[in-house]
Amino acid sequence: MGADAWITLVVLILAFAAFATERVPAAVAMGSAVGVLLLTGVVDQDQALSGLASSAPITIAALYVLAGAASVTGAVSPLIDRVLGDGRGGERWRLARLTVSAAGMSAVLPNTPLVALVAPRVVTWARRTGHRASVYLMPLSFAAILGGVVTVIGTSTNLVISDLLRASGEDPLGVFEITSIGLPVAVVGVTVLVIVSPWLLRDRSAGAPSMGATRRYTIAMTVEPTGSIAGRTVEDAGLRHLHGVFLAGVERGGEIITARPETVLGAGDTCYFAGDVTDIVDLTDLPGLEVAERPHLEGTGDQLDAKLYEVVVSERSTLASSTLADAGFRSRFGAAVLAVRRHDDDLPGKLGTLVLRPGDVLLVLAAPDFARLWGDHGDFSVVAPLTENPPTRSRRAPLVLVAIAGMITLAVSGTLSLMEAALVAAAALVATRVISLNEARRAVNVNVVLTIAASISIGVAVAASGLAGHIADLLVSVGRPFGEVGTTVALLAATMLLTELLSNNASAALMFPVAIATALEVGLDPRTMAIVVLIGASNSFLSPIGYQTNLMIHSLGGYRMTDFARLGFPLSLATLVVVPLVVHLR
Repeated sequence: MGADAWITLVVLILAFAAFATERVPAAVAMGSAVGVLLLTGVVDQDQALSGLASSAPITIAALYVLAGAASVTGAVSPLIDRVLGDGRGGERWRLARLTVSAAGMSAVLPNTPLVALVAPRVVTWARRTGHRASVYLMPLSFAAILGGVVTVIGTSTNLVISDLLRASGEDPLGVFEITSIGLPVAVVGVTVLVIVSPWLLRDRSAGAPSMGATRRYTIAMTVEPTGSIAGRTVEDAGLRHLHGVFLAGVERGGEIITARPETVLGAGDTCYFAGDVTDIVDLTDLPGLEVAERPHLEGTGDQLDAKLYEVVVSERSTLASSTLADAGFRSRFGAAVLAVRRHDDDLPGKLGTLVLRPGDVLLVLAAPDFARLWGDHGDFSVVAPLTENPPTRSRRAPLVLVAIAGMITLAVSGTLSLMEAALVAAAALVATRVISLNEARRAVNVNVVLTIAASISIGVAVAASGLAGHIADLLVSVGRPFGEVGTTVALLAATMLLTELLSNNASAALMFPVAIATALEVGLDPRTMAIVVLIGASNSFLSPIGYQTNLMIHSLGGYRMTDFARLGFPLSLATLVVVPLVVHLR
């Protein structure tokens, strides 16, 4: 390899290290990589800025606005409610309705905001009907990912590949150009989900009572000096038989003591209660106890109309790597944090000093309009109220559906490009006040938009440096003994592995030039190989890291890393079988 290829490889390894440690946002890691490649002369200024000049970031930003409008108006809520129903019927039938609907909706809406919209309703429905949300949340995410490869507008990865094709001198992808390959993958994938999810996730749920509808938290309550509990035993204070909650321990003088029935509680003691999310809020009404993290609660918990929410810290959140105290959570969001969950574990202790991470679930007490104010904010990927508030602009929901249909019609007919059609639809929704300018701005995931722009520039560097050709030679040597099908499988498998380590957009940009070089070397259609990379980069099923929707439901469903591998492996295997068959039989 030449010097440029080696420099590019080293820069990519460093970018991967930044991804793996989660110390910096994806946009910063990719943008820094582009900057280094520019300074070292691997790419020139035009190549470095090619991502910002492309249509993909603009298109995905406009699609986020459409998804935001669907959220504030509840445009898809009637469909979701009809799909979920009253909880009766067979589990696989409920899963089939949910996954088919999620895949269908994600074909016309970006799947990331779609999952952010649907996941809270699944949690609320599961709590109301007594089902475990964990059985449905991971299939929801996976189905949305599968539906995203049915049309070009389903996910940002498709737009990255489309724009890279345009930059290489090819026509961009048509709205339904990927359907002939993506639809069979989605159909087979959803079928696999419906068949194996209840079996695999039920086993997981049985061993983890914290999952789904029975997610547990631990919160700290302080014994008030003048209250009715100080000086009484645990038994006499009525703290032994609380509904859905139990006293796990008492902290006194910096030491944790066992909460026995005869333990006398003193003023200033900190009591740690563990219990179900739906019962934990009742503790705030117990006389003689107050929330230990009082500074975060004042002005919120005392409101009679305050509601309980679960919020998930997003990948791009400014709260990540900060403590609640440093972030000024109470003054900033007007909400009190009662407890924190990380993956399948609740995190007791001093919440003010806990360093937050992406994917953490915060149990907060806030005003009824908290979801409206912060539901589309970049700091939270999911805001799930325990009791649902109806959307305030439901009468304008049909306008959102008209805008989406109009966008697709204009793009498919060739009247406008996809970017132009998406911008017209987004502008129309803002102009008709379906969504305000501030709401539209908050709906756009800037980190994703910038990551897409930087990823496109990285893809240009991989091709220009010659690194793509060397990787293509390696893939061809691996797949050559098995013919064209073997080469396709090797390309697809490499892309799927890379997307689990990096992100979907980054892996798509990195593998696109490899796909083109591989296709030219073995005589395959470059556009078809680009679509193979598109599907491989999108289909992230083995970990919560590779795709944002997986990260959203990771802690919300109480999943462990191994749960993704258990359910994701058969889906990944199905993808590796279906894609080469469809590609070489069509």
